Amino acid sequence: MKFSKTTFLKFLKNKYFIISFVFVLYITLFSQNNLIERLSEIHDLNKLEQQKEYYLKIIKENTEKIRELRTDKANLEKFAREEYLMKKNNEDIFVIVKK
Repeated sequence: MKFSKTTFLKFLKNKYFIISFVFVLYITLFSQNNLIERLSEIHDLNKLEQQKEYYLKIIKENTEKIRELRTDKANLEKFAREEYLMKKNNEDIFVIVKK
């Protein structure tokens, strides 16, 4: 069965088709939750999930470092000397800067 132009035009002039088409157009382009905003929100959600994974990884690393510093006095002393340039009373510290 072939569709002719007249059949197609009748279909386009059908009031139910026009109302349905306008409704779908309104929902996808002009409503509060339109397609463009929805895609933007999905993109933002993906970025936030990546940031969440990154920060969870950093938290895990820092938790391991804290556990290590709390359990081992040698590591705590090494950390204090390297990060805060602390020293014992009878020591001198020399900072060597490479050029």
